[in-house]
Amino acid sequence: MKQPISHKSTLGYFRWAFVITAVGLMLGALLGWQSTGTISGMATIFFICTVLAVLEISLSFDNAIVNANKLKEMTPAWQHRFLTWGIIIAVFGMRIVFPLAIVAIAARIGPIDAIILAARQPAEYARIMNEAHLPIAAFGGTFLLMVGLSYFFDPEKDVHWIVSVEKLMSRGATVKGIEIAFVLALILTFASLIEGQESTTFVYSAIYGLLTFLVVEVIGALLDASQKAMAEAARGGLGAFIYLEVLDASFSFDGVIGAFALTQNLFIIAIGLGIGAMYVRSMTIMLVENGTLTHYRYLEHGAFYAILILAIIMYVQTLFHIPEVVTGLGGAALIGVSLWSSIRHNKRKEARAKAQAKAQAEVHSPARERLEA
Repeated sequence: MKQPISHKSTLGYFRWAFVITAVGLMLGALLGWQSTGTISGMATIFFICTVLAVLEISLSFDNAIVNANKLKEMTPAWQHRFLTWGIIIAVFGMRIVFPLAIVAIAARIGPIDAIILAARQPAEYARIMNEAHLPIAAFGGTFLLMVGLSYFFDPEKDVHWIVSVEKLMSRGATVKGIEIAFVLALILTFASLIEGQESTTFVYSAIYGLLTFLVVEVIGALLDASQKAMAEAARGGLGAFIYLEVLDASFSFDGVIGAFALTQNLFIIAIGLGIGAMYVRSMTIMLVENGTLTHYRYLEHGAFYAILILAIIMYVQTLFHIPEVVTGLGGAALIGVSLWSSIRHNKRKEARAKAQAKAQAEVHSPARERLEA
């Protein structure tokens, strides 16, 4: 679905993100004052909220691009639903409800008890979250691997950035289920490197991640097919919405777990990551309305390579810790290089067009002179 080019300024897209930033940082400062009663304590929590927001933004550049790639196929009504209800689910569901659900399941306590635990015993809450990191990383990493590989293992994909690699994957897509076989082989490889019961946990969690991706794909195809049968305009509706929500959840795993390295307070984490999520939403809207993905042809490629790198990092983190700054900067660097490549491509294309126009003008010039004579 072709999107109209917007004339809104860049700052206009981030208006609500700025508002949420101001409100969130004020809430963080207030929470710091109430919990410590000191200016230094208030400033510390204010700073932590800021760092968490930056962390979330750096980890989610690729998320915004992938969201925009899917949203451009959706109707305006479903785009609006995702950018309103979807962001509520992303901020409150993934940054608050999801960590509470993990603790409630892991500790075998009720959701209310999990909230009380987060408020009164943040250290114990953080310990339970960290212990749950392996299955989360296996599940989220597998889902993201399938997302990234499905983009490159596409027989109809004809635009390639790293040509030799992407052409090979595009040709390999003719082998049915090749990406699933690749992921299963990777799961078994990493499981062999993990000792004891954790190896079994990794395999089960990774298989659940694979099944979730396949189920979401099937449900999305069925829903969108039935909607299309009812009305062509409904294409890219509920199925795409579900896909984007699960995708956002997978992106959020790393940020939520990594946030505990800075603070053990669930509410500070929710404020910081919630601010970051609003910027991701603003970036998504800007990319869709300005047709940025069409103009910068390799930007999507950079985002999906970043997804694959993030997925591998999540797998590696089941063996040893990798700082979140490495994850964030790595993804941002890949997207930056893909943007630079896109700009170079556009300049070469413009130069060729000018050269052709000049050549045509030179060919027609003698003819004009003869006619004038």
